[in-house]
Amino acid sequence: MSIPSVCKQYVLPKTGSIDNLIITETPVPQPKAGEILLKAHAVSVQFRDLMVINNTYPTGSIPNLVPCSDVAGEIVALGPGVTDFKIGDRVSPSFVDTLHGDVITTDVKASALGAPVHGTLTEYRTYPTHRLVRIPDHLSYEEASTLPCAAVTAYNALMGGFSPLKAGDSILVLGTGGVSTFALQIGVASGASVIVTSSSDEKLQVAKRLGAAHVINYKTTPAWEEEVMKLTNGRGVDQVVEVGGEATLGKSIASVRMGGSVTVMGGLAGAPGQAPVSIIPSAIFKSLKLRGIYVGSVEQFKNLGRLMAANPEVTRPVIDKVFPFEQAKEAFKRQSSQAQVGKIVIKVN
Repeated sequence: MSIPSVCKQYVLPKTGSIDNLIITETPVPQPKAGEILLKAHAVSVQFRDLMVINNTYPTGSIPNLVPCSDVAGEIVALGPGVTDFKIGDRVSPSFVDTLHGDVITTDVKASALGAPVHGTLTEYRTYPTHRLVRIPDHLSYEEASTLPCAAVTAYNALMGGFSPLKAGDSILVLGTGGVSTFALQIGVASGASVIVTSSSDEKLQVAKRLGAAHVINYKTTPAWEEEVMKLTNGRGVDQVVEVGGEATLGKSIASVRMGGSVTVMGGLAGAPGQAPVSIIPSAIFKSLKLRGIYVGSVEQFKNLGRLMAANPEVTRPVIDKVFPFEQAKEAFKRQSSQAQVGKIVIKVN
């Protein structure tokens, strides 16, 4: 394969608006020792990317940031000393560079693609081999590009906590975005009974097709925590995948069983300061496990791939829409609308 001397990438000269993104040209980098050069085929969009663009993400940004954290592509060149990968391998880099266990440090956060370091919305980029995970054979590049952040986060939420999910468990998943849809699919593949909430009956029908045992429209059923208790015969679910944040945390705690787990990884439903103090005695009384997570490790990414390969029909990523590279701004605007079910993908030239 002929490798060009320059490639196209998106940069963000100034935060505050999706329209500030521009396409520039940059030299194609040469892989150093222990690195590979990746030709990107697809990049997926996260809610986090919007926060970075709008300057609301806690780590901030850097000048002319290359956005996005998730990419799938093929290796087109090897740096000196690389023996565990070969040219032509289909791979995806992990969200962070240094998380190999379950310990979050400032170094881990400092390595996150798409903020605070340059991200993946570029045609060519180098990555260290210890960051790479092979793509399951049955997935397309577009499908595989959705895994590093959303899918690994969902896997960590369900499998990496105090009580890893097992067959026969019940889980509550809030919403139908990227993390939530993957949590539903991982739950179904693991033999769990999954309850999904959404404000859209159309999205809930998609959840049913993906294997949800029960669905709840929280607009027409505002006391959805009571409905969860009814559906579990007053017991509550074993785990809650909590992406709503402070505005929904109290209801999530009310939905979980005694000794159950609530894993928090988002704040889509409300701003800080909205969580009622009353959740504290509820959490204590239920002896529940409340856990915040920051994506997941390289090993969890590999384990996710094994789970997907073993359950290809029920874990195939749900893609809402694919945009061409030149229309990346439209992909971010689609993400901002929150009208999607599943993931939004940018196809790289």
